[in-house]
Amino acid sequence: MVHVYNCHPFASQHIVPTDQEPGLVCCGGDALFVVSAAGCKVEAYRMQGEDCPLICRFSTMGTVHRILYSQIGDYLVTIEEKNGSTYLRAYTNWRYQASERTRVGVRLLGHFLRVPSLCGAPKEQMEIIEMPLSEPPQCMACCALTGDLLVGCTRSLVVFGLKRQELGERLVVLDFEMLVVLHIHNWSPSDVALCAGYVALQTELEVLVVKLERMEKRHPPPEDCTPIPSPGAPQSPHESDDFFMFPKHLELLGAESKDCGVSVTLEGTGAELGSSMALTYVLYRRFAPDFFRGCSVEETCLHSLQLHSMFPGGREPVCVFCFFSLPGAGYMYSLHNPVQLLSTYQYPEKTHEAALCDQFLYVITRNALQCFSVRCSAVAARAGDPYIDTTMKACPPATMEVCALRIQLFIGLRSLCHDGNHIVLITAVDSESKTSRSKQVCESGYGWNLYVITTVPTLQLYTEMVEYSRRYEQTLSHNSLHLLSEAHLLVRSSLLSLRGGEEGDRAQLQNAFRESCAQLGDCFSRLDRRDCHLALPYYKMSGLSVTEVIQRNVARSGDSTSVTDYGKGFLFFLKHSLYEETMEDLSEVSANTVLDIFSQAEPAQLPHVVTSPFMVKADPACVLEHLEQLEVSGAPAVTLTLCKSAQALRLGNMQQYCQQMEQHSEMLQVFGFIEEPKLLFQGRGSSVTPTLFAQHLQHTQVGLLVAAMVALHENSKVKLEEADLFFQELCKDCVDRQSPYLLVDFWEALLVASSQDSIIQELLFRLASVYINRITRRDCTGITALKTAEDLVSSECPSHILTHLSHCSVAPDNHQEDLHKLQSLLCGPTLDISSVLPLLEQLPDTDGAGVSVYVLCATRLGQLESSLERLLEHCPEAVIPYAHHQLHSHMLTLWWQKLFPELCKRARVPSEKGSVLLTALKETVKVVAMELSPLEFLELLPDDGSAHFFLPHLLECSLRHSQSHGQPHSQSHGS
Repeated sequence: MVHVYNCHPFASQHIVPTDQEPGLVCCGGDALFVVSAAGCKVEAYRMQGEDCPLICRFSTMGTVHRILYSQIGDYLVTIEEKNGSTYLRAYTNWRYQASERTRVGVRLLGHFLRVPSLCGAPKEQMEIIEMPLSEPPQCMACCALTGDLLVGCTRSLVVFGLKRQELGERLVVLDFEMLVVLHIHNWSPSDVALCAGYVALQTELEVLVVKLERMEKRHPPPEDCTPIPSPGAPQSPHESDDFFMFPKHLELLGAESKDCGVSVTLEGTGAELGSSMALTYVLYRRFAPDFFRGCSVEETCLHSLQLHSMFPGGREPVCVFCFFSLPGAGYMYSLHNPVQLLSTYQYPEKTHEAALCDQFLYVITRNALQCFSVRCSAVAARAGDPYIDTTMKACPPATMEVCALRIQLFIGLRSLCHDGNHIVLITAVDSESKTSRSKQVCESGYGWNLYVITTVPTLQLYTEMVEYSRRYEQTLSHNSLHLLSEAHLLVRSSLLSLRGGEEGDRAQLQNAFRESCAQLGDCFSRLDRRDCHLALPYYKMSGLSVTEVIQRNVARSGDSTSVTDYGKGFLFFLKHSLYEETMEDLSEVSANTVLDIFSQAEPAQLPHVVTSPFMVKADPACVLEHLEQLEVSGAPAVTLTLCKSAQALRLGNMQQYCQQMEQHSEMLQVFGFIEEPKLLFQGRGSSVTPTLFAQHLQHTQVGLLVAAMVALHENSKVKLEEADLFFQELCKDCVDRQSPYLLVDFWEALLVASSQDSIIQELLFRLASVYINRITRRDCTGITALKTAEDLVSSECPSHILTHLSHCSVAPDNHQEDLHKLQSLLCGPTLDISSVLPLLEQLPDTDGAGVSVYVLCATRLGQLESSLERLLEHCPEAVIPYAHHQLHSHMLTLWWQKLFPELCKRARVPSEKGSVLLTALKETVKVVAMELSPLEFLELLPDDGSAHFFLPHLLECSLRHSQSHGQPHSQSHGS
């Protein structure tokens, strides 16, 4: 049963002063068009003002059976009959008929006056355009967005496109172009509708909605655009054939609707647009008379088929709605993906006609005008804003039950139409009722009346609905929430429908919208139902500060702080506002109030509440008192102890601080920081700031601070960039602001702990840059790092190379440790050497530190020959250990191809390193003698070499060769 609220959506009503009984009416553009009962005369009235002044009147070429107005193009279209034939005609420039005896031009579609007659000034005359059709027209509809015209004939639908034809420099003529013809098998539509490419057609018991879409050329239409069925097949695979005479109820949505059994085929007309059209089935609905409940076929006849669009700000339609009605029930569908039934309207009595607009559905029965709420704005809002139905924004559900806001009594209602804030009604008393005529009937003196009803402005009706809802405020009934939701959708609909140039109205509506959000937030904040979480997005949309929300809820609950005085919705809002860090700093009074609320409602959340940056003004003594009460109740100890330590630090009680910090080991304290990171830092992104607790740990327990930040990073509680900002802020007074020592300690610790390749690569590059910079600048910070070079050595790192390179790896000043760390990074398999090569330009390649770094980089890049040359030049002591480690396998030949010739050449030249080179040469000769044959070894010896130096090695080579190759031969010879 539909709820009925006694609101007042109708402001005033007045009678249109027409002389003849109206037969047909239509309206649009603040104009009302009345066709006399005789059907051959049209009068146009201006609906603004109480007296509805006459704009113009003109005669038609035949008896009008249907009339329609299009605001796009400002034209009228009629279906007329004359001499037994039916015609479709459009009347353009009808406003020129305000002058008496104005000329009227009649022409066929696409035909214009001769060119000589177009010279001079444009002539002010009404034009009648006759549109020839192959079948008699039965119904028609105009697209509210484009002005295109849809005409329903006996077996087909014809779409005409509105266009403006330039006939001269000063003359533009309105005309139509036949775009496409839709042929319908075994269907004769009684009503049609057109909007944004959607085409709806209706018979007495069926409704079909299809969509015309423009396809790219040379592309076949998609499968769901292909018309269906074969003759003799069942009407639909979704129904069984267990009926004999009457079909059953059937509803097919979206892609399923192509199986409805109704064949629709497209016929191009040669127009450029129509030749590239394809058809998609959208919705099919079929009804059947319920004879068991006494319903006749007449009582099941459909009426008031409409397509309605919402497009805020003049953009493309957000979504399109389809409405149609039975005498006893109306149905509203959203054609926005997915297609769905939004609302079902159960009427209290039999209806004759209905009109849909953005905010309401107006329905007439025999003796009443009824106003129902609609859900268009709820669907359009969600289609246009992806943040709705999140913690940021909310909107009443599109499936929320509808209500009737008003039932206004009339006598003998016969016709209804709507435009803007005006409703037009025709009333007429039949012969059976003339004996009981009321004063209302006698106003015209003829037994009929033509009314123009003005609707109430949105803000006035919104205010009334809010006042109405307060009747149910104390009981928190469903009616209170329902009415507030209806009021919210009313304002939202007006905002969506506003056009440019209405900024004053927009400002007032936005204020009402924020007020409505606050009221809905209040309502949900007191509820204990499943959707109480909606208090959060509604309060956010209201623009209220958290302090104002607290004051609203505290004022409602009185001075008591009992848990039952605060709803789950308010607690949900308060908790998320504190955690999301999007609120303002609370005053001491508000912060202490929050403490009192959580200490009774959710005491387990207190450690997280007190660490919020917005609770900084809370009395630390009061906070400690609440935390101690929580500790007595047996709450988890580590995080709670850290919170108490932070509060003791705020109070300056160092004795209590030390007592709390000594209760748990540093490892457990790290877990406590993981559970509540706001103990160390506040804010996110570029606004990260260390807390007082973190600043104290910097000077007392720096290892704990670094370990905690590493753990937070590895548990995704802080990003690397945020941690960088954290340590830079802590060390902002250091000499090295770019890479303060504590930040480098964090990078080194994170490098050891992290398993993410991208993070490791980034850290390796940063640390290499820092080490090279320190070695190059030769400055001394005098601070001992937390990690040593041994901590950074990888398991795959050839650490003994570093030992052998230690002869030449002497760093300046006190940066020997930095050099060893850099060497450790370069030896590891993870660092991309090519990325650090530009950084090496700072290092000189002549001193020991630079030589070792360049050699390690060249080795990682496979440049062993250049490494040997560099070592021979600057550090020959390390050549043999380096060669023993690197020159093996496929690089073994470098012993005699590169190292041996170089040593021979350098050993001849007297130098300080002569003995070192000679020793290296002896070791090289030993290796060469072991690997080569005697002949190969002999060929390798220099011509000017000393025989006594090489002869022992040659004999050893020969002996080894004879033992390995001649042993089998000597055994046989001896036998």
